[in-house]
Amino acid sequence: MNPASGSSRTALFGQLALLALLLLAACLLLPLHGDDWWPAAPSADRRWLAAAIAAAWLLATALCLRNGRSAAPASAASTGGDAVLVAWASQTGFASALAERSAAMLRAGGREVVVLPLDQVDATRLAATRRALFVASTTGEGDPPDHALGFLRRMDDRDLAHLEYALLALGDRNYAAFCGFGRQLDAWLRDRGALPLFDRVEVDNADEAALRRWQYEVARIGGDAAAADWSAPAYHPWRLAARQLLNPGSQGSPVHALSLQPASGALPAWQPGDIAEIGPGHPPQQVAAWLAATGLDGTAQVDAGDGPQPLAGLLARSVLPDPDGVRGLAPQALAARLQRLPHREYSIASIPAEGRLQLLVREMYRQDGTPGLGSGWLCRHVPVGGTVDLRLRSNPGFHPPAADRPLVLVGNGTGIAGLRAHLAARIAAGARRNWLLFGERNAACDLFFGDELRRWQEAGWLERMDLAFSREGDRAYVQDRLRAAAAELAAWVDAGATILVCGSAGTMAPAVDTALATILGAERRDALREQGRYRRDVY
Repeated sequence: MNPASGSSRTALFGQLALLALLLLAACLLLPLHGDDWWPAAPSADRRWLAAAIAAAWLLATALCLRNGRSAAPASAASTGGDAVLVAWASQTGFASALAERSAAMLRAGGREVVVLPLDQVDATRLAATRRALFVASTTGEGDPPDHALGFLRRMDDRDLAHLEYALLALGDRNYAAFCGFGRQLDAWLRDRGALPLFDRVEVDNADEAALRRWQYEVARIGGDAAAADWSAPAYHPWRLAARQLLNPGSQGSPVHALSLQPASGALPAWQPGDIAEIGPGHPPQQVAAWLAATGLDGTAQVDAGDGPQPLAGLLARSVLPDPDGVRGLAPQALAARLQRLPHREYSIASIPAEGRLQLLVREMYRQDGTPGLGSGWLCRHVPVGGTVDLRLRSNPGFHPPAADRPLVLVGNGTGIAGLRAHLAARIAAGARRNWLLFGERNAACDLFFGDELRRWQEAGWLERMDLAFSREGDRAYVQDRLRAAAAELAAWVDAGATILVCGSAGTMAPAVDTALATILGAERRDALREQGRYRRDVY
């Protein structure tokens, strides 16, 4: 149920109850009058009773007012900075529906949320908001929806450096100004110092892959990470051909290189920057414990729309419901209720010419110390030779530039995966003007693909490589290496270089963004972004 409609019903019931109480009080007061004219004052010996009824009425009124305030919807009552603002600009209702879905994810994750149409967002609210999501449609040739026409005109130029935001832009590539209003809103926020939590997600005609990307990111920044995908990817079976631990002895979590092959057929095509969407699974012991709690037979054959299969296999790929809520159900009835586990996304570290799809996965852990859903499945539970559900997703915002232009690659941690794919493609294309800046903890343990990178550098494929290790030596980060090479970076940009950044959205990416603004100037940095020469794939 819509929270706002529930609050409206509560207010209506409160008003009716108050009216009934007033009528009852009137009836109780009538016998107190001593003459035939009813408005006359009661006799002196009965005034105490009138005073008691009046006091009761005042108390009931105060309680109703208090309850009305507490029941008011967040979209109307909350302006606190701790609430996430979800603002939408919608012409047909699609953007508002996506905003409500996004808000529901955040609420399921325990966040307070304020949902408003963009025309009801003013400067005061933005000044009081620390985190916001914007869902913006574009109509016609780059125009905002009708109700949002005046938003940018009536907003002042106040500083929004306190604001973290994410933006989902909806559009149609058949129009020249694809996602025009979303892009305009994004530029307006950046110009006022607002910090993007991740790069703008653009959706062409309700593209399901782009919407899954948005859902994935909303879950990552504070929503319900266990929520089922709005539209499940059409997975294909792949075989885990190899898995190698890359950083034994590291101060950080284990990082594994995984090689995968299609279970049947030829290796499909993809480009550097593209994403592998993985369908994770529960470990067998967790499924067995759940089956024991319900008394169900895991070998029972069920069909959830993709053919007959054992119930245990379907459970391994599904959100496990509370055993008490499904006890006594027939296996097929349970199968009809199950929701697929949400997908996980990983940058592809290889190119098709290498004959394999390679991923770089760091083990992540929940607060109770158990492995995360996606990394636990890929790094611990699926056996080598076992099957992985996988779908390739195009990521045009991080595709490679022309091979005849210089390329600057900046990343940290497992972000080296996407950067390695770009380097492999550049080498295959004969492009030698490549510069890599990479940061991690320790050189001895955490320089992923280190031997390969040094070979490429010795062979002239890497014109320059700057490394930063935060737990040794000068305890530097990639942004420090950028600032130290400011003149060289400016020269590369003057020569037409594109800058690609891949890695941590919470620490590295904002620091690199600030360093680029310092080195190049904020206006030039933003111009590079608009020209597609400054691109990011951060997580």
